[in-house]
Amino acid sequence: MSHDNLLGGPAPTLLPEIGPDSDARAALGTGDARAAATAAPSASLPWAVLAEGALADDPVTAYAFARTGYHRGLDALRRAGWRGQGPVPAAHVPNQGFLRALLTLAEAAEAIGETDEAARCRQFLQDSGTSVEEVRALRG
Repeated sequence: MSHDNLLGGPAPTLLPEIGPDSDARAALGTGDARAAATAAPSASLPWAVLAEGALADDPVTAYAFARTGYHRGLDALRRAGWRGQGPVPAAHVPNQGFLRALLTLAEAAEAIGETDEAARCRQFLQDSGTSVEEVRALRG
C-alpha cells in the first residue's frame, strides 16, 4: 500500500508490524513492564509504559525510562526510512510506543524543570502529525 503525501511532504513512517514492538506487546501481556523491557529492550513501548508508571512518584526515573524509549524509537524510525521529518501516525500500532515515550518525556521534562525540552517534545508530536491528546488516549 502506498502512502503518498499529496501535499508534497514525506510519506508517513510506519514501523514494522513484526519486530521488537510486537515482541514487547506480547511480553507486556503478562503485566510486567520490566520483564517486557528485558524481553524487547530495543522496543519503545515497554520503556514508555515504565515511564508512564513512574511519572507521578519519580519524575527523574520516568525521564530516564522515557528518554530510553524515545531513543529506541528514533533508531527504529530511521531504520524504517524516516529522515527527521514527516508524519509518524499514531493510528499505526507499532508507532505508538515511540509516541508514548515522546509524550512522557515531555511530561517528565516539565516535571523536572526542563521546560525547553518539554516544549521541543510537544512540538515533535505536532510535527509528527499527532497531538498530546491523541497520544495520551493511547495509554488506556
